[in-house]
Amino acid sequence: MNIGLLLPRHARNRPNHTAVVFESSRLSYREFNARVNRLANALSALGVGKGDKVATILRNCLSLLETYWAVAKIGAVVVPLSPLLREKALAPLLRDSECETIIASPDFAGPLSAIRQELPNILEDHVILTGKSRFPNYDELTSRASDSEPPPTQIAGDDLYNIMYTSGTTGMPKGIVHTHDIRAVYCMLFASTFRIHPESVVVHAGSLVFNGAFVTLMPAMYLGSTYVLLDGFDPRRFVEVVEREAATHVMMVPSQIVALLGSPYFSSQALQSLEMIGTVGAPLHAEHKEKLNRSLPGRFYELYGLTEGFITVLDKNDYAAKPSSVGPPQPFFEMRIINDQGQDAGPGEIGEIIGRGPALMPGYYKQPDLTAQAILDGWLHTGDLGYADEDGFLYLVDRKKDMIISGGTNVFPKDIEEIVVQHPAVREAAVFGVPHPKWGETPVAAVILQEPERISAEELRDWINERVHAKYQRVDSVVIMEDFPRSTAGKTLKRILREPYWTGRNSKI
Repeated sequence: MNIGLLLPRHARNRPNHTAVVFESSRLSYREFNARVNRLANALSALGVGKGDKVATILRNCLSLLETYWAVAKIGAVVVPLSPLLREKALAPLLRDSECETIIASPDFAGPLSAIRQELPNILEDHVILTGKSRFPNYDELTSRASDSEPPPTQIAGDDLYNIMYTSGTTGMPKGIVHTHDIRAVYCMLFASTFRIHPESVVVHAGSLVFNGAFVTLMPAMYLGSTYVLLDGFDPRRFVEVVEREAATHVMMVPSQIVALLGSPYFSSQALQSLEMIGTVGAPLHAEHKEKLNRSLPGRFYELYGLTEGFITVLDKNDYAAKPSSVGPPQPFFEMRIINDQGQDAGPGEIGEIIGRGPALMPGYYKQPDLTAQAILDGWLHTGDLGYADEDGFLYLVDRKKDMIISGGTNVFPKDIEEIVVQHPAVREAAVFGVPHPKWGETPVAAVILQEPERISAEELRDWINERVHAKYQRVDSVVIMEDFPRSTAGKTLKRILREPYWTGRNSKI
């Protein structure tokens, strides 16, 4: 289960097939494997070996893709860090992961210099930048290295491949450990789930450091498909690339799908080649699912999963019958819904979602206490609330930590959000709880409008409160925002939206 063996196989068996497209670069499997070998050999020459940690601080680029596969060949461990982080957030993660080598973009020369004294593990000349600076240069380093296969390294399936730090939606990021075996499961599981094949063309426009990127990256490289990487998401460019490349598979976060559907460049005809449109990272509201399926029917998949290792998927052929579901557990995975007493809930009864399967993490890096809290008797406790129907299909309700308790009644933000986004002026909505002197908590709705000034916050509040299903779902106020605070994965950070209310600061965001 050494995933580092995948590229050499394709370089031998289908050397001229297009492997990677990024901006003006189009690399065959022979060419891409050679570039990966140069980096693997360059890292080996620096003394990087099995088990050593290599951090990346890179936006989507060829260097990041090459690093993912180079570390696999030499048995090192990649630690992808968000390029949105700055010194105060970077230093703790680099220390926690015990990284000795960093590959970063040149705009991190200053920040890394500023925290260099806080990083005792970083070896001399092991800060490599993909541009000109006083640090070693990526291109110069790799150009001097051999493009032949690096010396073989004994790698077992349970050897570490990566440490993925959580987005921090609920607090301090935790390092989630994945092995070669787990990534091999990603390869085979998602290839079959999404019907990816060797002639598929996979487009990815989200951040490559988000674990959701591996959902299509791993099967594409496993099968020898073509992987088209964009440097970011722009609806017009995305549509153009899908049409030009005759793309077959895309995985997107909900905010990207919402932006695409609302764009004047959205075109069902231009996107006709797509066989799969997947969403991951957060629930996609029913209003947007329905619009997508009207425009491009028979292509929609919804994945619910945790980087820690539990996965369900709603298949495109099940959408019509169960549009509100996020599907059943994947093959070889098991799921339970448990109540507050830890007992199994019956069909239709809401409880915490717990699961287990072959992608379950060994644990959080160097945090056995947190691991023990998350995995009990082999079952991952997700912290998410949901219920299963009689067919075993999962329906998400909300995160436990996002649930609002108003006057002793459980209020689920997602139920209110589904109503808010039905207003034609609303593009996105996020509902969260704020303190209330009488009820304990009360809902507030933050919204992003399609067109600013089209509706006032007070008018929208009244419209929502006329349509909610119960009095306790009425929102206390509406806050109009240009955008939401988001993680690298594109998830809305509700804890940041809530924070001003709970810390006593000005209640206007």
